[in-house]
Amino acid sequence: MELIAQRSELIEVAKGNRPADLYIKGGTVINVYSGEFLQQNIAVYKDCIAYIGTSEASIGADTLVINAEGKYLSPGFIEAHAHPWVFYNPVSVTGKVVPLGTTTTVNDNLFFYLHMGAAGFKEMVQDLKPLPGNFFWLARLVSQADYPGERDWYNHQDIRELLELDEVLGSAEVTRWPLLYNGDPFLLDTMDFVKSLGKVSDGHTAGCSYEKLNAVVASGVTACHEAITAKEAFDRLRLGMWTTLRNSSLRPDLAEIVKLITEGKVSTSRIVMTTDGPHPSFIEKEGFVDGLVRQAVELGVPVMTAIQMVTINAATYLRLDDYIGGLAPGRKADILMLPDLVDFRPDTVIASGEIVAQNGKLTASLPEIDWNKYIVRQPFVFSKSVLENRNLYRYPHPDESDPVPVAYFRSNVITQRKDTELPSANGYADLSNYEGLVNAVLIDRNGEWISRSILEGFAVNLDGMASTYNTTTELLVVGRNPDAMAKAASRVHEMGGGIAIVDNNEVILEIPLPFTGMMTTTPSFATAVDYHDQLLSALQERGFPFHDILYTLLFLTCDFLPGLRLVPYGLYEVKTDEILLHSTPLTTVNYQMKR
Repeated sequence: MELIAQRSELIEVAKGNRPADLYIKGGTVINVYSGEFLQQNIAVYKDCIAYIGTSEASIGADTLVINAEGKYLSPGFIEAHAHPWVFYNPVSVTGKVVPLGTTTTVNDNLFFYLHMGAAGFKEMVQDLKPLPGNFFWLARLVSQADYPGERDWYNHQDIRELLELDEVLGSAEVTRWPLLYNGDPFLLDTMDFVKSLGKVSDGHTAGCSYEKLNAVVASGVTACHEAITAKEAFDRLRLGMWTTLRNSSLRPDLAEIVKLITEGKVSTSRIVMTTDGPHPSFIEKEGFVDGLVRQAVELGVPVMTAIQMVTINAATYLRLDDYIGGLAPGRKADILMLPDLVDFRPDTVIASGEIVAQNGKLTASLPEIDWNKYIVRQPFVFSKSVLENRNLYRYPHPDESDPVPVAYFRSNVITQRKDTELPSANGYADLSNYEGLVNAVLIDRNGEWISRSILEGFAVNLDGMASTYNTTTELLVVGRNPDAMAKAASRVHEMGGGIAIVDNNEVILEIPLPFTGMMTTTPSFATAVDYHDQLLSALQERGFPFHDILYTLLFLTCDFLPGLRLVPYGLYEVKTDEILLHSTPLTTVNYQMKR
């Protein structure tokens, strides 16, 4: 991490021989190193803290003095596991969370790399440097769903170039952790490379038993945020992992897993917290890292411990504790002025020595980004007319005696196989008399293949919806009416990515997501909130029974969560590692339909 202030300059300010740029007087310093609350002042020079104590010798004629009497001075909060692509984009989410006290985010590069490649991603990283606060990355080593050509895209040279960037702190979670368990040579070789750089290897071990977890830890993974019970959190901590307690829109589990601390009485030095990419409305309502601290304290975690988990602990895990995570000389001046230790909402946020937010409003400027200049993949390679064929959206079922494997939604993201006897009409499954069943297809945006499935418990009254918002960013189309599905798919094609819902042959909702098919391009976080609320409301009105539609869409097309999944290779059963219905070439399908 580069600092603007020179060490020699900081020494002079600390001695009182050079005036500070900023002097915060009369506050209570939250010392996360010693665990004390101390009545001290802070002198800031350029982007760094130069002095903490009671001396006022560094106050000069031009020093800005801030009266912090009655306020608590905290290190800036750190989100060590962020996903800046949940409708919002890196700029819009930063503009929202910095005023909430999060001055450092460490971000997953998944969809950026998928659509930009190494060169485009590196250019974007440089263009985002003017963002207020510290904006870091973790680089994916594989995607969240295997697809033809994946290993060529995620190749040694490009991945290593990204891992060597100063802004990239290590490797991102490998959601398909069985690859690590089975000793995938590419991943193990890259893990060793990450270690040689002195960087971190984030992890994702959802559903991993204690016995299997041993092998995953041996592969080199250093952290995991997927514990959903206190026991699972214990397992990870006891095996030497940095254990990240999560509270997100999909998994609001903090009340359970925090028992690791409140009842388990464990050492908390290797425990951090994360929001794990919540949907926009969750942040609007619950906050970001400030919300984690607030809830942890409400659940019985001592204030100091809660703040340490999102400051010095996170910084130590990221190997940046010489620069961020605490208030001390030589550290970056990322400082929060908290009115109380109940809400943990700062009334002033200082990042790199500059006041960037006050009273919940951003005062710093945000960079203007032309997002599409980094993209190397076209939104759609084929003509929109391909999508007008209604038979694309039906499940092949020529033999009524064969049960159809239906993906039944048990929760937002977990499905279960239900073999169901269905009638056949013209070679396709007839769902007309089966309430609750809808067709779903995944169409390659390069026009090469199509995968099909039938869903139950998704949205019983949904005529047609199309979305590029999913873990593959291909075109996912769901509904009970093939004509409505075709119209929704065509509308998303016209938008170049996004979500469209069709009811009675009318487009009743459209959400443009032109940036990788996942994100808005506006710097307005409120736009992302509004889009999310409209989408959730429209689908719940049509029978969607769950609370987090964005993660339902995201994970339907992954290949690592239990149940049936719609992936590029076809209808996939995760438990048996079996393709139940293979994808077919899109051109062949069209030819057969037209005959």
